[in-house]
Amino acid sequence: MPAPQPTSGPTAPLLVHADGDTDVRTADTNATDTSATTANTAATDTTPATSTVTPAADATPAEPAPHPRAHRHALLRLGLLAAVLAAAAASLLLWDPTAVLAAATGPWRMPIALAAYAFGTVAFLPRPALNAGMGLLFGSLWGVPLAVAGSAVGAIVAFTLGRSLGRDALRPLVRGKVLIEIDRRLSEQGFRSVLLVRLFPGAPFQAGNFACAFSGVRFWPYLAATVLGVVPTTAAYVIAGASASSPGSPAFLISASVIAAMCVFSAVSLWRARSRRTT
Repeated sequence: MPAPQPTSGPTAPLLVHADGDTDVRTADTNATDTSATTANTAATDTTPATSTVTPAADATPAEPAPHPRAHRHALLRLGLLAAVLAAAAASLLLWDPTAVLAAATGPWRMPIALAAYAFGTVAFLPRPALNAGMGLLFGSLWGVPLAVAGSAVGAIVAFTLGRSLGRDALRPLVRGKVLIEIDRRLSEQGFRSVLLVRLFPGAPFQAGNFACAFSGVRFWPYLAATVLGVVPTTAAYVIAGASASSPGSPAFLISASVIAAMCVFSAVSLWRARSRRTT
């Protein structure tokens, strides 16, 4: 019997019958199987793919809209805050803080002066005038600590009013890069940011109080930075007021020079800030 010849490619299976005949299964079977497999695969691939969009893991969820009733209550508290501040400012038409300070005598003189100073800051009286009045009435020795204490009490009152009455209504209105950056710095670097604001001579005291109240700064860093930050400007104005009767004295000249230098520094800082915004 001759040896089978080698074949290339896939070998077709052989069927050997008892009579010695050999049937070779033709390639049609393989072709048919291959066609069927290809058809099944094509049918599977034609199944429409479902695209599922997965939200990014770091996406910030949108803040829920405030409840209408809560929003109305916040607006009512903001209106109450405006009414309280307007009443405090209007009350100065009915009484004179300087006259009250001058009329105070005896053991109640200092507490009355402290209360009048703190109320004056809430009523938007300029602190330089209040500091000079403290120096004129109590001198440098007692005038400086009383003015610093009055500034602290006024800052506490303003912070409490702003945080409890106006913050919920004004926080949603914080928009724009500048406001967002100010709010972030006050919230994350409370003590340092408040200290820089208090050391800056041109920063309005009451505006700084309410800016901190509406932000996320905590109370104790706010108070500590306020007490430390107002000391230089307060001392300069109190000493100037205490030595106003002798304008040629070294104390008056030094305090006046410090005040002039702070005014120049404020003007230059504001001019540079305005130049950066316009460029």
